[in-house]
Amino acid sequence: MNAQMNSQLTVFIVDDDPAVRDALGLLLGVHDYRVALFADGESFLGAFRPDWRGCVLLDIRMPGIDGLSLQKKLNQAASQLPVIVMTGHGDVASAREAFRALALDFLEKPLDRERLLAAIEEAFAQQRDTLRQIEDRQESKQLLTHLTPRETEIMERVVAGRHNREIAAELGISPRTVEVHKARMMDKLGVHSVAELVRLQLTGER
Repeated sequence: MNAQMNSQLTVFIVDDDPAVRDALGLLLGVHDYRVALFADGESFLGAFRPDWRGCVLLDIRMPGIDGLSLQKKLNQAASQLPVIVMTGHGDVASAREAFRALALDFLEKPLDRERLLAAIEEAFAQQRDTLRQIEDRQESKQLLTHLTPRETEIMERVVAGRHNREIAAELGISPRTVEVHKARMMDKLGVHSVAELVRLQLTGER
């Protein structure tokens, strides 16, 4: 387990059974996971913030907002948190609906300890990938703001596959001037090939 990365992630446990919440909190705490406990879907939604990172361990049957409804509300809120659904009343229809709503896993109670820990590790791995993608997008967008308007024009044309002479004709400048702007643009962005430039520009536009 990557302790430093996992210390930034939380397992959000949503279950109306206090004994289950306490047992899960104790188990995960022993394995160095940070946990947050919620007795129902309403309290979780009331506290939820889009910048929360980790995963949700969610009971499917609860009074008020049930687990599947909560899962759908999180999807509507564009939550980045992977969801692991758990139930004491497993059935094919519920599992199908959970996976249709993009649940990472569907665990039946009593929970198998090893499968639970494996599901959380998979969720955290997915979350780390998501965080890296977000960081890459932010870094690319920041780099693109350093370009002058002319460098941006040339970048867009280079990415579109145009050659220096074509770009020069379109912009009314010499091919040599295009080459100078292109070299400065790529130096600012820290790229060394057109392929790297295309990748950075596409990442920054996401």
